[in-house]
Amino acid sequence: MKHIIAVLIENEAGALSRVVGLFSARGYNIESLIVAPTEDASLSRMTIETRGSNDVIEQITKHLNRLIEVVKVIDLTEGGYIEREHMMVKVRAIGKEREEMKRMADIFRGRIIDVTDKSYTIELTGNQSKNDAFLNAIERSAILETVRTGASGIGRGERVLRV
Repeated sequence: MKHIIAVLIENEAGALSRVVGLFSARGYNIESLIVAPTEDASLSRMTIETRGSNDVIEQITKHLNRLIEVVKVIDLTEGGYIEREHMMVKVRAIGKEREEMKRMADIFRGRIIDVTDKSYTIELTGNQSKNDAFLNAIERSAILETVRTGASGIGRGERVLRV
């Protein structure tokens, strides 16, 4: 089962390495990882997407809470949350393909952010299934390059991750 774990961590050298080391030492896989400073420059927010049973996720959160640099940990998937992923796709766009790629970008509420005589770069933001659907809707041979951030999430309503 997919879980999105949000971690507030001290913004210092080596903190990310210790979290990643914790996962690898125990054989847990990180499917995506996003880290950036928060509004408080001394803290970073880490969003980790992983898969596992509820028991495995409980073990992961317990191990994370034991790290000195970790301030707070929550499993966003335990309650209401909003998930988004940013994706950029460079596609072949020559001749008749140009209009079709523009139409597909519009259907999926994407934006064309770069244009050359042979390609478009399309930016999409949405949940992972929406981005997967876009990739499945266009010809595989038209995809030149894909970059995805992985899941980023935030709790809904009054549910917040702060000190």
